Amino acid sequence: MAELDRIDRMLLRLLQEDGRRTTLDLAGRVGLSPTGTSQRVKRLFRDGFITGVRAILDPQKIGRGTLVFIEVRLDQTAPHVFDRFAKAVAKAPEVLECHMVVGGFDYLVKARIADMSVFQDFLKRVILPLPGVRETHTYTSIGDVKPDALLPV
Repeated sequence: MAELDRIDRMLLRLLQEDGRRTTLDLAGRVGLSPTGTSQRVKRLFRDGFITGVRAILDPQKIGRGTLVFIEVRLDQTAPHVFDRFAKAVAKAPEVLECHMVVGGFDYLVKARIADMSVFQDFLKRVILPLPGVRETHTYTSIGDVKPDALLPV
């Protein structure tokens, strides 16, 4: 963060809020010329501060209205089991995120499915066949309190 000045931080905040902002709009908001702003944004991409830009879809409208979190405990805690699990879970399109965690289980999986009527199929077809899965516990979200929060910069 030391290499980011006040203007860089403003650009990061503005682009997190709306990645489609034009260079002209950004320039006006940060008080730089469009050329200077464009150069800074390119540097933020090049240096890896910005890793991508994408559209945020409405899960309901695309048939993925139910958000589930699944705790996964593996039958072994060995590197080859972790590797096999990670490779397999990365292929599941319903899985949005998967985090290796410290605590009472090994992984926390975040997935979107159509609704709870398809959950059992998802569990049998996607989660339980993953390599090394011994036990799962599922939590269904019933409301978004703070979805897709912006990173403080």
